[in-house]
Amino acid sequence: MTSMMSTQQPDPLKDHPKYAKVQPLSSGSFGFVHLCKNLQTGELVAIKFLERGERVNKYVETEVLNHRMLRHPHVIEFKEVFLTPEYICICMEYASGGNLFGYVQRAVRLKEPAARWFFQQLCIGLDYCHRRGVVNRDIKLENTLLTMVPGLPLPLLKICDFGYSKAHFMSAPKSKVGTLAYMAPEVIRATDQYAGQAADIWSCGVMLYVMLFGAYPFESTQTRHQQGKARMDSMMQRILRMEWSIPADVEVSPECRDLLCKLLVGDPRHRLSMSQIQQHPWFLTNLPPDALAMNDNFLAHTDYTGVQSEDEIRAVLASAAIPAPSSKFAFANAAADDENYEDLDAAIDDEMAHGQPSGAKGRPGQAARAPGQGNGGAVHA
Repeated sequence: MTSMMSTQQPDPLKDHPKYAKVQPLSSGSFGFVHLCKNLQTGELVAIKFLERGERVNKYVETEVLNHRMLRHPHVIEFKEVFLTPEYICICMEYASGGNLFGYVQRAVRLKEPAARWFFQQLCIGLDYCHRRGVVNRDIKLENTLLTMVPGLPLPLLKICDFGYSKAHFMSAPKSKVGTLAYMAPEVIRATDQYAGQAADIWSCGVMLYVMLFGAYPFESTQTRHQQGKARMDSMMQRILRMEWSIPADVEVSPECRDLLCKLLVGDPRHRLSMSQIQQHPWFLTNLPPDALAMNDNFLAHTDYTGVQSEDEIRAVLASAAIPAPSSKFAFANAAADDENYEDLDAAIDDEMAHGQPSGAKGRPGQAARAPGQGNGGAVHA
């Protein structure tokens, strides 16, 4: 999604009894996100606005219901879904530190301790999602948000955006969804079914690579200067041919190289599983002693008290499918982006098309330090 809306839009929460708009956060072809304030509690929240009508389809229902069941310190918290006269509004936890893509872009690349800090939290959070029966199918730096916690050397990571997620009990993933730069080869070539968990793990490997080297593993210097379909086709072929390497000018440990080589494996049957990742020596370095047990605790003691019920959500979505009496909303940037609720086998998100981490400008990120102690149940909090 684009970072800000370039033209002024009417306040979508005007006269709302519970929430008030604070400022825009992002916008795309299918919706926009505002930072808002809960007038009853004073809490800042992020609200995604989708226009009512035919766009409220099975993907929106899947996103909301899957997100609702995930209650974990490394997953952005779903709060509720409600309607205004023109929009369906998905209210979520607000993460004040932006996304991991921007963090890496400002730093150009991360040192191993910092990359490991985020990778450990990513894997613990994703492991929880998988064990709850949800595969994400769009794991990427742009879909991991950061929140600052006083006393910690680095931000905490939280997985967000379940627009392409799939629940195991619904059906095995079949469609080519996600973002090409992070897409596993079996997803690109899939004609029927593929293992969503293994595809998510591939995406984690791409994320680790980008954090360490500030570039995508399957994009060469030549393809970086291509445009549109030519660029997508070149990247797709490099993924299918497994053409990637570790840059010689960036020093990484042998353990880190070993992990990368076991994540970016073309055959998903030979790729590390999540449990194998969590036993890898590089992953275990500086991992708090109780981190590997935390998901057992969250799975055993998930509390849905006060959480909007599935029936309530379905009723809201059923009403949202009815178009508003009038539609005044026009998007400033209506180009297709990574928020579209449709297959993206031939699409690259805005960050891929217009900017590369390796070409980022800005001040280096925070110096990496060993993970901190517990706060709020998070791995490194």
